[in-house]
Amino acid sequence: MRRQTSAADGQRRATVTDVARRAGVSTATVSRVLNRNYPVAEPTRERVESAMRELGYVVNAHARALAGVSARTVGIIVNEVVDPFYAYIARGVEREAALGGRLCLVCCTQGDPERELAFIDLMHERRADAVVVVGGSIADRGYTSELARRARELDAGGSKLVLCGRPPLDEPAPTMAVEYDNEGGAFAITDHLLTRGHERILYLGGPPRLSTTRDRLAGHARALELRGVARDPDLVQPGAFSRNFGYLKLTELLRGKLDFTAVFAANDVVAAGAAQALEEAGLRVPEDISLVGYDDIPVAQELRPRLTTVHVPLEEMGRQAVRLAVSGGDDDDWREPTTGALRLGTHIVVRDSVAPRAGRGSRA
Repeated sequence: MRRQTSAADGQRRATVTDVARRAGVSTATVSRVLNRNYPVAEPTRERVESAMRELGYVVNAHARALAGVSARTVGIIVNEVVDPFYAYIARGVEREAALGGRLCLVCCTQGDPERELAFIDLMHERRADAVVVVGGSIADRGYTSELARRARELDAGGSKLVLCGRPPLDEPAPTMAVEYDNEGGAFAITDHLLTRGHERILYLGGPPRLSTTRDRLAGHARALELRGVARDPDLVQPGAFSRNFGYLKLTELLRGKLDFTAVFAANDVVAAGAAQALEEAGLRVPEDISLVGYDDIPVAQELRPRLTTVHVPLEEMGRQAVRLAVSGGDDDDWREPTTGALRLGTHIVVRDSVAPRAGRGSRA
């Protein structure tokens, strides 16, 4: 058999027809091997893949996927790529997508709901198998309706919208959801502080309109109520999920007369900023003020003292998001016809940043 000239020879690129001729199969069989959308006998698959390697066609297949011609992609839409919360979920999505031979395309919204909707449209145009939207959602009926409409459009095209780390939509739509016990984790960490004698607990951080914040505050309030501790509105200080907010806001509060013996930071990054503010104010953790966080990202173990926090299975959430939408095997064009939902558990990780406190106590 005469050798077919390949792209590596600097001449014309191999085509599907060339691969089919080399492997002794039809072009339809080559397409099935490329797209993994139909069962192909293993010896046939190996013959086709061998022909692709010999002809340099593997590179072309990757280029097709990058150009959006192939549907074997998973889109992931996050708020901020450098935030460990999103980064670990994205890693789970990418690793699970790779197991099914899919590319993972990451888009960053910077917290803009309009950009989120635009990115979903972009993923739809690229015929992604699944679009995974990560993180809390805002309470806005118009936004929810637009998201539901896009879910229906994706579903009609054989794709799925997966909500990861946020509650299901409050209107019918063909979405899938991977949640975690957000409220339960906040309840547990608040109760941990209460059982250690802390009743004046400052809740610090979290955008007030975000579903993540609402759920954590609900768990926090439920723990206070069950222990018979009155809620003080001054002890709830929402804001950004950022180290800078934790530092600046707590610095401001420490200069005032607000009385508290413990800080429940809305996430570990906020806790890191709070720890800096406490240190600069000459206050020791946990001897003077106890401090807890949420998420259990690496900074929780890097802080000194090490941070007591709530563990969220971030990478597993990303993996499960892909598994819900696609099966990952040769028959992964199969789709479950009904809406799927999964809730993962959270738990407290007790470290060194909480000390017992007798009664209400005071910062003084």
